[in-house]
Amino acid sequence: MRLLVVSQYFWPESFRVNELVEHLVRRGHEVTVLTGRPNYPDGEVFADYRADPAHFARYAGAEVLRLPLRPRGQGRLGLLLNYWSFVFWGCVLGPWLLRGRRFDAIFCFETSPITSAIPAILLRRLKRAPLALWVLDLWPDTLSAVGIVRSQRMLNLTGALVKFIYAHCDLILAQSRGFFEGIERWSEAPEKTRYFPQWVEAVFEQGPAAPAPEMAPFDGRFKVMFAGNIGDAQDFPAILGAAALLRHRADICWLIVGDGRAAPSVRAEIDRSGLDASVFMLGRHPLDRMPAFFAGADALLVSLRPEPIFAMTVPGKLQSYLVAGRPVLAMLDGEGAAIVRDSAAGLACAAGDSSALARLVERLAAMPQSEREALAASGRSYAAKHFDRDQLLAQLERWLTEAVASTRGALGRGGLRN
Repeated sequence: MRLLVVSQYFWPESFRVNELVEHLVRRGHEVTVLTGRPNYPDGEVFADYRADPAHFARYAGAEVLRLPLRPRGQGRLGLLLNYWSFVFWGCVLGPWLLRGRRFDAIFCFETSPITSAIPAILLRRLKRAPLALWVLDLWPDTLSAVGIVRSQRMLNLTGALVKFIYAHCDLILAQSRGFFEGIERWSEAPEKTRYFPQWVEAVFEQGPAAPAPEMAPFDGRFKVMFAGNIGDAQDFPAILGAAALLRHRADICWLIVGDGRAAPSVRAEIDRSGLDASVFMLGRHPLDRMPAFFAGADALLVSLRPEPIFAMTVPGKLQSYLVAGRPVLAMLDGEGAAIVRDSAAGLACAAGDSSALARLVERLAAMPQSEREALAASGRSYAAKHFDRDQLLAQLERWLTEAVASTRGALGRGGLRN
């Protein structure tokens, strides 16, 4: 198939869409990627890209076309301008960059913002090709939950935009089963929705890694590690609340590997609360180094705020945690917590419950090593069964093939629907 992938984020930014493109090329498909200049998460265009844009024009055999979107910068205004600049350039420049090209199907990678689907919808019409949208962030629910949009009127307008987008997709892929209700609230064709979870990233399937040297100062302590984005959704006030309850335990420490918009406030709260002897921020590191950091941890922590939307969400890091060879600690509600419990990969408590998390940490620290290893083994087994990359992407290929066949039939009867 000739496939067009539309994604505001792409290599050298670290997202699963990179592996998706690599897989599709390896399976013999001709893939073109329409994306923006790499600037996530720091909000500035990557220096390597600025120095030599031509070096980033191909990835794993796929052609990569870049739109001159505005970098994210800092603050909400910069983020808003970043979102809409992708829409503008995608609709204005995208058709020109893709002029004369035919595609069998279009795939849109939709983590926030959902507005990134608008250029894909225009290209769907121009190229007369079916569009599959992978929903990784549920709008408008997420906007309300993290406080980006508080006006009910604006949320309703966003909902109308979401309804428009869903109506012009031929296939809607939900990252969790919990998303179905939220999607179907705005979609008038629920039969278009399929369950398509995130898979275990390849870097975590390469076998045991030696612990990162940055972990050496914490030898002899029970190390609880949080890895990933440091944002409002991850509920760091609750995490630090648990750390405060265990400040008397010199044998327990909390390690934060990652970065994000909330990092400065988290750092300030650690200092303000006097937690600098037990909570350590190790900064952001490349994805390919994460197995080494995980190898040095005793438990891997995943958390989300106690909001209805987050109870429907499965954090992308959870699949990687399951194969890391370490027990999982989850301060989550809903589907994410259910996966931890069903997989027997670790211990879970309610979202936002600092006291319960502190108790789980003490329980896990007191557990014999053999029992912790059994939890880790259960996690690996569950991930192999439910989140295998090759199986999931093979299913995606089948769905895209069916959508192409259906669209060709519709064209023969008078044109693409919607």
